[in-house]
Amino acid sequence: MSNRLSVLFTDDEEMIRLTCRQTLQLAGLTVRTFASAEAVLPELAAELPGVLVTDVRLGGMDGLELLARCRAIDPELPVVLITGHGDIAMAVRAIQEGAYDFIEKPFVSEHFVGVVRRALEKRALVLENRRLRRALDREGDIGRALLGQSAAMVRVRDLVANLAATDVDVLVLGETGTGKEQVARALHAGSPRKDKPFVAVNCGAIPESMFESEMFGHEAGAFTGAAKRRVGKIEHAGAGTLFLDEIESMPYPLQVKLLRVLQDRMLERLGGNEPVPVRCRVVAATKEDLKLLGDQGRFRPDLYYRLNVVTLTLPPLRDRRDDIPLLFEHFVLQAASRYQREVPEVPPALVRRLMLQDWPGNVRELRNAADRFVLGLLGQELAEAGDIPLTLPELMDRVERQLIQEALRTAGGQVTAAATTLGVPRKTLYDKMKRLGLAVSD
Repeated sequence: MSNRLSVLFTDDEEMIRLTCRQTLQLAGLTVRTFASAEAVLPELAAELPGVLVTDVRLGGMDGLELLARCRAIDPELPVVLITGHGDIAMAVRAIQEGAYDFIEKPFVSEHFVGVVRRALEKRALVLENRRLRRALDREGDIGRALLGQSAAMVRVRDLVANLAATDVDVLVLGETGTGKEQVARALHAGSPRKDKPFVAVNCGAIPESMFESEMFGHEAGAFTGAAKRRVGKIEHAGAGTLFLDEIESMPYPLQVKLLRVLQDRMLERLGGNEPVPVRCRVVAATKEDLKLLGDQGRFRPDLYYRLNVVTLTLPPLRDRRDDIPLLFEHFVLQAASRYQREVPEVPPALVRRLMLQDWPGNVRELRNAADRFVLGLLGQELAEAGDIPLTLPELMDRVERQLIQEALRTAGGQVTAAATTLGVPRKTLYDKMKRLGLAVSD
């Protein structure tokens, strides 16, 4: 990523400029040199595709003033200072004022190149996240609610945008923490109902004895303690959106009542006889296979088929690792605002480490990790981000597994079609799946 960016190197000594330029070029980096702060200043911009490396002591404007100018132009532009031994205290103060790092003269070439590479990696990450945020902003409420630029998330956003303006009920499938409620809210935000109520109900959190009253409401005197009429969640949603999370947890006897409501768009309160029109849109979510539950007698098949008109499946985070840097940065910014803390710098090594995690808790788990990072409590397994104990074959296996899983999901689990997509013989794909521990379905 850093090879696409350039280094602006500033020093008033020609021999140092020549030596450092050669060192960086031998490391495969693009370098432009300048003899003064005044010469490099016009090159600095908020979207500069590169970093600034400058000596502190320059003729005319010095490196510290140049740092201040850079901070005013773009606070996220990495500035690396080169200092003499006597300037260490000043350099430390400059770090506190926003410099990325400092290098003390005389320096070892490997250390110099390493610092510059890390600065370039950080800059590349900042520029990429800015690009993604601009792209998501152009997509409006749906783009902001469903972050990510992986192919899987682009498909999800396209489907949500296509369905949002309709009145069709939607079933959202996904593992715990994949963002099922976010999808429901995005459907609501992108619809003509966005100014109406959004009512979220966790079906697994309501005691069975109270479920009918909570969902459908009751009339005064319907049961002991029912002193007055109660409007249930469905009626309360009005012309808005009703989100039924963990729909698989709904008591079996009441599933038929929900089915009637969805079919007739009318309900009767408990203890009442008057039909009440139902105007809300229903979005249901589950982490279970409802068809399998139906086959096992734990969920009504007729309700499943009624909910299954449009199904939207959310990918787990492990299948869209490219989205992790943007998501983590987004959660870090949210956490810093919520806890009133300074926004900490996210080292590129930590980003790489995050992208290698499997995240069984998905986006929710990543959000918790961002919270701990802001609070300085991130676990040892991530805090030691610079030490990645994976060999190259292990890293390649992870990448290969992700590509195969994506191809299988696109092909509906058919190995032959996935092999065609990946451009490998069917037997080769079978062998790879066996080696990687992936299930074979055909």
